[in-house]
Amino acid sequence: MYIDIPVYAMKKGIPDISVILPALNEEETIGECLSRIQKVFSHLQLEGEIIIADSSKDRTAEIGESFGCVIVHPESMGYGNAYLAAFAFAKGRYIVIGDADNTYDFCEIPKLLELLDDGADFVMGTRLKGDIKPGAMPPLHRYIGNPFLTWLLNQLFGTDISDAHCGLRAIRREALERLNLKTGGMEFASEMFIEAAKAGLRIDEVPITYWPRVTPSKLSSFSDGWRHVRFMLLYRPLPFIAIPGFVFALLGLFMMGFFYVRGDVETSNLHSFILASLVFIGGLQAFLMGLTIMMYSAIHGYSDKNSFIRKLINYHNLEKELILGIILMFVGVAIGYGIVHNWAATGFGSLSQIANAVWSLTFFLSGMQIFFSAIFISMMLLERGNDDV
Repeated sequence: MYIDIPVYAMKKGIPDISVILPALNEEETIGECLSRIQKVFSHLQLEGEIIIADSSKDRTAEIGESFGCVIVHPESMGYGNAYLAAFAFAKGRYIVIGDADNTYDFCEIPKLLELLDDGADFVMGTRLKGDIKPGAMPPLHRYIGNPFLTWLLNQLFGTDISDAHCGLRAIRREALERLNLKTGGMEFASEMFIEAAKAGLRIDEVPITYWPRVTPSKLSSFSDGWRHVRFMLLYRPLPFIAIPGFVFALLGLFMMGFFYVRGDVETSNLHSFILASLVFIGGLQAFLMGLTIMMYSAIHGYSDKNSFIRKLINYHNLEKELILGIILMFVGVAIGYGIVHNWAATGFGSLSQIANAVWSLTFFLSGMQIFFSAIFISMMLLERGNDDV
């Protein structure tokens, strides 16, 4: 079923719409996809083009050529690489993307275009509010994976959509040019949405129909899900890792101080004291890892280079981090030396300074963490001056 929308004005030599399909051995389904797209062009009186980003070893490209499609062969495999290669050839003022496996009904393209005409910059289909046909989406994806990843994206980037990983999407050309897209794998689906949110685009969604695949799925539930979560870490390492780590480190340090001041650690609170030390060391490691990811993200263009990041990557501050690490390791060694000295003075008898031994180990390990974190960050910045970051 089609939705009637205004006939598009055509500038000479420039198509109204470019439809891009990534394809990997889709000879069984791509013909039906292309037929439906061309029917949409005809029904809406659109001047359109179809671009196939093909990495197939079957007849997919041959079938596409028979429909008059532009065939692009990405240099590298991958979902994102396919789209990045095709975007360079797209000429339409509206660009629609969708899979070539016939799971999306391209006769529903007018639904997306109507929202673009109404002022949206970026339109996403939503399967979860639409019609998911029996067998089209595994229960793990439908009820756990997709809702969780969508909720996470909404929380981190202040959006409100229902299906962040739907593959049927439409975007204005000028909006696409504002997105810093570079990811070659399945993370591209998250990257496109995240970049649109960061750019302040108006993002709308429309319910669509989702059909079962004819050919076997190329998705891997857990590895692809982890790739999306890992990608989100690059954009938001503070709420994911750094802040929880900082809270745990403070909690652990407070607990250690509390039990130590109470006294009789060895006889009454030894296990709690050791647990507090582990909480502090683990929290510090998470905090430092969050800062490292934040730095990597800024260096490679995934997050904004705000004033906090610039201060954090200043070489002078990194030198202070090195000095702090050395001081903490020295304190740990000094406490340990005192324990060994007292032990030797008593003829190497029973050792009753377990609390001090835990302090020694805690100071030394935390100093090592800080020291090596500073070294790793310095290595990331080796070929970049402060002005380049």
